[in-house]
Amino acid sequence: MPSIMTHAAIPLALWCAADRGRIPPRLLVAGVIAAMLPDADVLAFALHIPYADAFGHRGASHSLLFACMLAALAAVLAFFAGRHPRLAPTMQAAVFVFICAASHPLLDAMTSGGLGVALAWPWSEQRFFAPWRPIRVSPFAAQFFTARGLATLLSELRWVWLPLAGAVVAWKLIQPAPVAPRDPS
Repeated sequence: MPSIMTHAAIPLALWCAADRGRIPPRLLVAGVIAAMLPDADVLAFALHIPYADAFGHRGASHSLLFACMLAALAAVLAFFAGRHPRLAPTMQAAVFVFICAASHPLLDAMTSGGLGVALAWPWSEQRFFAPWRPIRVSPFAAQFFTARGLATLLSELRWVWLPLAGAVVAWKLIQPAPVAPRDPS
């Protein structure tokens, strides 16, 4: 898996690429949480659930169904958050949270280690990897603050953060300049 900080890269890049104010701060926070939440399954180790189990690490919480469930929760919360429920913010919340949550297993599938991710759970317990796996797998806990952890951070910088920063800058450069309001006089 990439480090927990790198899972926040996708929602942050989307926020940076969006027009100012397009993604409200609360939605950004929800997206960051959704992008990191699948790794709460590391608690399975403490509960003696085997890694390869459907509820082990990179199992059910790394599925597209889990991302859909988080998106549905975001939609419900967005719908009832305002005094006048509207469809647009509800759909925006659902789509943004789904993309953020689904980015987690997709990044994990691009790592150099582990058992793969259960993207199709509960229909299949098969674990998937991407055909191209350039991101070093992150060590757990105390091992993170070692040479291996530093190598992981450099790998993430090279394969996640810098490409996303480049994509955001490129996106901003190709966007048309905002039209200034005309002076009515």
